[in-house]
Amino acid sequence: MLYARRDAADKRIALRQGLKSGKILRFPGAFNPLSAKLIQQKGFEGVYISGAVLSADLGLPDIGLTTLTEVAGRSQQIARMTDLPAIVDADTGFGEPMNVARTIQTLEDAGLAGMHIEDQINPKRCGHLDGKQVVDADTAIKRIRAAVDARRDANFLVMARTDIRAVDGLDAAVTRAKQLQDAGADAIFPEAMGSLAEFETIRAAVSVPILANMTEFGKGELYTVQQLENVGMNLVIFPVSLLRLAMGSAARGLDAIEQTGSLTTMLPEMQHRADLYELLDYASYSQFDSGIFDFTLNPHISSKV
Repeated sequence: MLYARRDAADKRIALRQGLKSGKILRFPGAFNPLSAKLIQQKGFEGVYISGAVLSADLGLPDIGLTTLTEVAGRSQQIARMTDLPAIVDADTGFGEPMNVARTIQTLEDAGLAGMHIEDQINPKRCGHLDGKQVVDADTAIKRIRAAVDARRDANFLVMARTDIRAVDGLDAAVTRAKQLQDAGADAIFPEAMGSLAEFETIRAAVSVPILANMTEFGKGELYTVQQLENVGMNLVIFPVSLLRLAMGSAARGLDAIEQTGSLTTMLPEMQHRADLYELLDYASYSQFDSGIFDFTLNPHISSKV
């Protein structure tokens, strides 16, 4: 009922333990707080909060338009609804090293289990668009050092994302990953890898956990969880998948209304009212304090609605 019973500190410990388990962790992307509850209900290990999704939620493209306040606020709303650890895309840290430090502490206060910060220039762009530019090694290293120095909970995960593979090639990605690990990064996110072999190359270069991004319609192929685990990946995200599925279904529903004037044919594709009530845990709210307020679900509601 209400928010998660597990506090942020416990979620951070759970994430650390999961990364040491030898099994790959699956973090689907939540596009709102309700979808985070669904991810937990379905048995996944964590929740990912994508910068691209947060931008799209505001009707904006993923080109660095969102602010720290917007990202932290929405991330808090999502993270507090689930007992799973949640990690968030913090773009380039929303400014210079002092801004990065503020970003870390703000995200800690928002209840996140971790974040990743990337080495693109400001303003950044989606990691699977052409024309990306990355900062020099010194700037990238300062961002990570600022993040590590600023955190107050040692279990808050500071992950370094590098986009240099698409700019300067795999060898540059290996070098940058090593530099970011040496700067104190707890994990590495090599963006837009070209093959499983490239993931293996990064795996061989660093000793910290590695994240694989399985985003649809991007630069890389879509590999299975098992394939990624076989080459040593520790965490896999599906950042925009649920949003794409939801928006695809919404578009088809609107088309049906336009074409037939009814959504009767779409009922099998909808989440049933009873399933939504179960996910929201209506029963617990009803039982919480019947002496103050009580309500019952309408027994006459059709099971077909």
